[in-house]
Amino acid sequence: LKPKAYYYYSNIDQKLSNKMFDGNDSRNITPPLLKCTDVPQFTALQFAASTFRNDPKLHLRHLLSDSNRCLSLMAVHVTTQEFEQGQNTTVDTTTPVLLPGPLRTKSSGAQRRIILDFSRQHVTGETMELLFDLADRMGLTERMNEMRSGYNINFTERTAVMHHVLRMPRGYDFQSRHPQGNTILGDVHYVLERIEKFAEERRRGNIRGCTGKEIKNIVCIGIGGSFAGPQAVYEALRGDAFAAEAAAKGERTIRFVANVDPVDFDLNTKDLSPEETLIIVTSKSFNTPETLQNTSMARKWLMKHLCAQNDVDNEDLRDLQIITKHFCAVTLDVNAAESFGIHKDNIFPMWDWVAGRFSVWSAAGMLPLSLHFSFDVMKSFLAGGHDIDEHFFDAPLGGNIPVLLGLLGVWNSTFMGYHTRALLPYSHALRKFPSLVQKFDMESNGKRVTAAGMPLSFQAGEIDFGEAGSNGQHSFYQLLHQGRTVPADFIGFMESQSSIVDEEYTTNDTGSLDGWDGEVNISGHDKLMSNFFAQPDALAYGKSLSDLVQEDVPENLRQHKVFPGNRPSSSILMTKLDAFAVGQLLAIYEHRTAVQGFIWGINSFDQFGTEIGKVLAKGVRAQLNASRRRGASVQ
Repeated sequence: LKPKAYYYYSNIDQKLSNKMFDGNDSRNITPPLLKCTDVPQFTALQFAASTFRNDPKLHLRHLLSDSNRCLSLMAVHVTTQEFEQGQNTTVDTTTPVLLPGPLRTKSSGAQRRIILDFSRQHVTGETMELLFDLADRMGLTERMNEMRSGYNINFTERTAVMHHVLRMPRGYDFQSRHPQGNTILGDVHYVLERIEKFAEERRRGNIRGCTGKEIKNIVCIGIGGSFAGPQAVYEALRGDAFAAEAAAKGERTIRFVANVDPVDFDLNTKDLSPEETLIIVTSKSFNTPETLQNTSMARKWLMKHLCAQNDVDNEDLRDLQIITKHFCAVTLDVNAAESFGIHKDNIFPMWDWVAGRFSVWSAAGMLPLSLHFSFDVMKSFLAGGHDIDEHFFDAPLGGNIPVLLGLLGVWNSTFMGYHTRALLPYSHALRKFPSLVQKFDMESNGKRVTAAGMPLSFQAGEIDFGEAGSNGQHSFYQLLHQGRTVPADFIGFMESQSSIVDEEYTTNDTGSLDGWDGEVNISGHDKLMSNFFAQPDALAYGKSLSDLVQEDVPENLRQHKVFPGNRPSSSILMTKLDAFAVGQLLAIYEHRTAVQGFIWGINSFDQFGTEIGKVLAKGVRAQLNASRRRGASVQ
């Protein structure tokens, strides 16, 4: 497999001050006019897909017998300890595709690895060459370069797409890629410094609530990406020893409220002390209906419980004092937050070039998660994302993990006709990760026209879903094995977050005490990972009628126990799950989404489809109000 290799070195820019850098008309570019369906590579891939569907010799059980093919369909990304510790600004992206030696163990120590094995996909080296040729024809590397350099690739809203800038370390050379690079990076790190100072002061107990009690509870109010991103990262880090130890100092609690249904707010606050609670309101416009509704409820909740402890007689003064001490905001509209009563020192800015679905890297995620886990933990999260940015923008396409995942997504969806895909992390800590990927991928790529506004002749985007293993095995895996063909990504880790797995489970002479094979003495993590390795093979190989005959399965059950196999999947194996790895994993899937959009020729960065129902709901609300208050008839 010898795809074209490209390296690009360019970047991005913005400006803070009171208004912040919010785009620049000089960075406008023309959307690409070429349709992917109009290039010969598209037709060639359609023919290749037809061959895979109709030639039994291309069943995965046969393809997997070709060791040379399997070895060529792997990619490895290595992160050096020096990079992880911030001692240099480069990552070795020239690692051979073949995995040298045994997998890393806790005792071997030196480097992190991300191993992508896509040998169980319906592809050969020739298929991948066609996909790289399609990417080349559609200008993939040019689109990646425009994104990195801060051009306004959100063509409809005339803004740049620069969430990766939020992950750049201080001192990164980014001026050479954007004329305002130094200003932008300075602004980004100015906000990070404010977050670090605010979080550490709160964590030390130096800044307290209006009754003088220490703030121990954080309630994050937001919806969409400003809810899904922080919540998923929080869940991913709860089991990490370093992050958990940092969170344990001060008995801290963090909750997330998104749904306009008042039950959500009630359930998340009923056991909290208002005197010890800080409300963080995240809304880019500070005008999101669901967020404002929950913010209003939070205000009333605090007023109801704190007024008795507040000796200020004037209700307006009490309200202002409570908001000053118990509210923060993350928003683009600083004036709206100040009008609500939030003190300017408690307002942390966003930029219009950071979409909500990618906002966890901004103050939307960094502020609450730094308050809970510490800024040091979250700084490692940013570093992991930046590591993948460097890999994505600089690595040859043939070993570029986000690019490979994106190409496979295009292949499965557009050519093989698989419009659904599953994300299956074999880690309980990542149980919220599939819904986060679902959120930003379907919002980004669920489009009907090209970036230039021309209707597509195929359906773009996929239906994403998933569940943590091994829970999913007792849910929808029945469908994966014997129902619809659903391409899947399996994610696993060489090391567990839990210290319990280091203790061997023992059995007595009569067999297993834990429901597993009594002759096999392995840790709980190894039991989990045995499923991680087995399930992709089960999907690929299946079980034929002749296999069942050899196993003496009763004839009346044989057809029921046939597994067709030939179900495609990819496996991602990482060293361990901590803040750095969470950053890596999230950045990989963000970039995968962008790659697919670039190849399809769509604008992955607007989201007009999320608005139409909200607009209609305004009319329904007006009708409900009129009917309830005045008895008006339904129009």
